[in-house]
Amino acid sequence: MKTQSSLELSDVKAIAAAAEAQALKNHWAVSIAIVDAGGHLLNFSRLDGAPPISAHIALAKAHTAALGHRESKIYEDVINGGRYSFLSAPALQGMLEGGVPIMKDGFCLGAVGVSGVKSNEDAQIAKAGIAAIGL
Repeated sequence: MKTQSSLELSDVKAIAAAAEAQALKNHWAVSIAIVDAGGHLLNFSRLDGAPPISAHIALAKAHTAALGHRESKIYEDVINGGRYSFLSAPALQGMLEGGVPIMKDGFCLGAVGVSGVKSNEDAQIAKAGIAAIGL
């Protein structure tokens, strides 16, 4: 049997604060979703001015990154590379850059999904959040 780390509330709060700080520093109006390893919502914030659809997209990106144990951009690249049948993959809805898994010792602890600005900027915010807990 293996022992696996898990996110605690203090971790989630640190990730959320750092991600929000990154977005505010750049004047980016985004939604930020943090999920556990099963894709279940742990924390959500929609910054002032973020479009309503960004709330749905951020959660979908986080869910996809958590279930896949990889950045959601990988799925976007697969589809853009011509493998359109991947659009039918079950339970994956946020196949756009901006979902980043939270990995430790080879295990996925959860993910951060961001939506509202350019995809690479969404990912930048998510990674800034994750860096706050030293991962």
